[in-house]
Amino acid sequence: MYITNSTHLLANNAYRPSFKSPPLEGRIQLTRADRIGVERLLRLGFTENCPNPTLIEGFLRHKLRMARPAPEPAPANLVVAGRHVAFATSGGKARSGMLTLVPGEDAGCIPVTSFLGATMLGMQKRQKVPLLREDGWIDTLVVLDIRGA
Repeated sequence: MYITNSTHLLANNAYRPSFKSPPLEGRIQLTRADRIGVERLLRLGFTENCPNPTLIEGFLRHKLRMARPAPEPAPANLVVAGRHVAFATSGGKARSGMLTLVPGEDAGCIPVTSFLGATMLGMQKRQKVPLLREDGWIDTLVVLDIRGA
């Protein structure tokens, strides 16, 4: 049997998905300030000095499209710019740093223009998400604790 219309599969098709994936929308929340900050970073071209500027820019644009608005003021369990975040990646020790919208190499700062910072922005405490590394491998990022403003 040939499938002439790939959008219309038979009801008792063996290729039906066996699980339902939760929707991407709603997993990430952005405050108004973070949304404006990321839009400004993209508009001014601050992603140009990143290890992979095209990928970071695309990821940040995707996050802007998919994220829902966060309540104001931001809840204490939400990762926003200016907060100190404790996190762990696959099989690694817990680390921490302050998430910042300003690109730079300051010790203890995690810029949003890095894969780690871009992934972390808008996450909640104890949330797990895939983290793309600069070498192309994928880890799991877990937010352990959030402190600060």
